[in-house]
Amino acid sequence: MPHFTIEYSANLDGRLDIGAVCEVVRKAAVETGIFPLGGIRVRAIRCEHYAIADNRQDYGFLDMVLRIGEGRDLPTRQKAGEHVFQALSKHLDPVFAASKFALSFDMQINDKDTSWKRNNIHDALKAEAAHG
Repeated sequence: MPHFTIEYSANLDGRLDIGAVCEVVRKAAVETGIFPLGGIRVRAIRCEHYAIADNRQDYGFLDMVLRIGEGRDLPTRQKAGEHVFQALSKHLDPVFAASKFALSFDMQINDKDTSWKRNNIHDALKAEAAHG
């Protein structure tokens, strides 16, 4: 953890480099200093079918959900969330300026008793750091 899932309206394809969006989110997550590097995941899902507001076809959206494990207090979560949201929002300023657009971001905490994980990336990063 953390796992970021981005869903976005297909009509953003010509207006937005979604790979760059993923990198903005990944970098901002690292900058918070509260997430283990080996656990960060950012994925984007293009929504082909959607309806927004009064169904005008030029409206767009990007919705991001962050799932994290338990153990961080509310002020820490809020500070990290605000940092990630501000980085993403700033990156999307041109989309807001050029079109009608909705951005949302929610953070969810996984219950450790019902969350299973297997990850050897942490060990690989530690070994790499130890050996230069």
